Amino acid sequence: MLTGSPVALLSAPFRLLGGRARFKGWVAGRARLDPAALLYRPEVLELLRAERARGRRLVLATGAARAIADSVAEHLGLFDLVISTDHDTNRTGPAKLAAVRAALGGGAFDYLGNSNADFPVWAGARRALTAALPPRALARLQSGHADVSVVAPPSTVGPRVVIKALRVHQWAKNALVFIPLLAAHVVTPANLLAALMAFVAFSSVASAIYLLNDIADLRHDRLHPTKRNRPFASGALPVLWAFPAIPVLLAIGLGIGLALPRDFLFALLGYIGLTVAYSMRLKRVMALDTVVLAALYTIRIAAGAAAVSVPISPWLFAFSMFFFLSLALIKRAAELFVMAQRGQTRAGGRGYHAADIDQVAMLGSASAYTSVLVLALYINSSTVPGLYRRPQLLWLACPVLLYWLSRLWILARRGEVLEDPVVFAIKDRVSWLALGLVGLAALLAV
Repeated sequence: MLTGSPVALLSAPFRLLGGRARFKGWVAGRARLDPAALLYRPEVLELLRAERARGRRLVLATGAARAIADSVAEHLGLFDLVISTDHDTNRTGPAKLAAVRAALGGGAFDYLGNSNADFPVWAGARRALTAALPPRALARLQSGHADVSVVAPPSTVGPRVVIKALRVHQWAKNALVFIPLLAAHVVTPANLLAALMAFVAFSSVASAIYLLNDIADLRHDRLHPTKRNRPFASGALPVLWAFPAIPVLLAIGLGIGLALPRDFLFALLGYIGLTVAYSMRLKRVMALDTVVLAALYTIRIAAGAAAVSVPISPWLFAFSMFFFLSLALIKRAAELFVMAQRGQTRAGGRGYHAADIDQVAMLGSASAYTSVLVLALYINSSTVPGLYRRPQLLWLACPVLLYWLSRLWILARRGEVLEDPVVFAIKDRVSWLALGLVGLAALLAV
């Protein structure tokens, strides 16, 4: 995939200058397409098998590059002939119609298509069949063609699908920008507004990166037992939807960032750069991927401090790195457990083997307990008496966190945490109780 090479991704627009046909060939040469991971509408496959059983000749006529078209045709085993884009000719629209007519010797044919680019081919076909054609395009086709059949209805993109694609539930992680405000005891209306703006900026940028990440992981997600249900991987949301959405979301986040202190904008840009690097390459590097995830959490805290112009505590910085490294390792342990259950030895798109789960669990548990140790040392430091009237009550947070982290790791090792641990915690009553107890201890200590 191009997302695995930043240089290739940046050079892609310039490759278009050589024409669409050459560009498609260049992309196909770099992409590692697995035809088994593509989405195939069952209604279309059923129709093709029925027509083949009747003895009809089936031709795959596509604008895709030859290498891609051949791999799909070989995988399905349904087509007698493949017509595709070659090195010099982009076979879409009129060029596709000309190639079909030439291949069939000018005979009559039925054509099944799904986009506006297919209108020239439908115009030359005896019968027009559609699959997932948008309503407006379908109405246009029906008004201009005498014989139209809908094989598969168009996909409807509802708000729930969009919300799922944007990972709105993951915005809870961006609440970390409020921690410096609370920890420094500088809660004022102006600071609350600044922190809220920081939250919106990070949420907007995070959604853009999630879309990019889903596009980059599309092939692996479609082969994953749970990730295959994501909007893009399942086909519930067209992949093309992401391309305008990503720059719009980034513009919103950066626009808000410009209205906040300069250090916040630098933190936001650092977050964007690191998440893009993670999506393109770093998530495939063993161990480094979890360190990066922990750093992304910590950047949110640093950005929150910059938004309200308070220095970030080194204690808070150290706690967050160890704490979130543990959560990142839980996420990897959950994925490795699923791998072991499916009999796989290596994670697709990751740098781990199924046998690594014990080592990952050991590192994660050590990091979890280290974070609580940092909290205990902070409570006993000279900084706390100046911020809290009853600092001894903060000690109640330590056993609660020890219990919660221990429980989370045991559940993860049992295979009961099969998702992001933050998402798991949002749905888990015990986690909410633990959070409430920690918050109560901090509130009583003030």
